[in-house]
Amino acid sequence: MFKYQNIEFVYLNHDTFKIKFGDKILYTDPFEIGGVERADYITVSHEHFDHLSLNDIKKISKPETIIVASKNCEAKIRNLNVRETRFLRPGETVDYGIVKFTATPAYNINKFRAPGQPFHPKQYEGVGFIIQVGNVRIYHAGDTDNIPEIASYLPIDVALLPVSGTYVMTADEAVEMVKIIKPKVAIPMHYGAIVGSTSDAKRFKEKASEYTQVVVLK
Repeated sequence: MFKYQNIEFVYLNHDTFKIKFGDKILYTDPFEIGGVERADYITVSHEHFDHLSLNDIKKISKPETIIVASKNCEAKIRNLNVRETRFLRPGETVDYGIVKFTATPAYNINKFRAPGQPFHPKQYEGVGFIIQVGNVRIYHAGDTDNIPEIASYLPIDVALLPVSGTYVMTADEAVEMVKIIKPKVAIPMHYGAIVGSTSDAKRFKEKASEYTQVVVLK
C-alpha cells in the first residue's frame, strides 16, 4: 500500500488498483481479483477481457456503485445492479463532487498486431482517466503508448503507467512519458498477469527515479 496525502493506493493485478479516499473506494479495470471491499466507483478503460471483466465487476459492485467506462464498453456493460453507468469518449468529463473523471486518449503508435494495424487504434477510443480527488490529480493511463496528447494532462500528482511493452509502453517509453508529464509520484502497472514481469517494473524504477519518486507496489 502507498499513501499520497490522504489517498491510499493498493495494486491488485494488471491494471487494477484499489484507491481509497475518505470512506470511498474506487477500482480501476478490475481483473482477476480476490475477496475485496465493495466499490463506490469503478473505472474501465476499454472492453478487452483483461480490463472489462464482468465477473470482477459484479464481485465488487453494489447498488450504490457508479461505473465510468469508455464508450466502447457500452455493448458489454448492461443491466448491472448499480446506481449509474456512464460511458465517456476521450476528452469527456463527469463530475460527482467528491471525485471527477476525465477520459483521456489511449492508443498505440508503435505496437502492431499486423503491419499498419495497431492493437489499440486511436479510432477505437479506448481511454485512460484523470481522476481528481480534491486537488489531487491521478492519471491512470490505460493501454497506451507515449502519445502526443499527454502534454495537455498537466499537472499530474500520481501517474499509474503501463510498462510491459507488447500492447502498451515499454518501461523505457514510460520513462519518456514521465519526463513530459512530471508527476510527483509514478507507479508502474500492466505487468505480471498477461505480459511483462517485475523486471519491467524494476527497469522503470531504475530509470524514472531520476525524474520523480517511483513506487513499485507488490
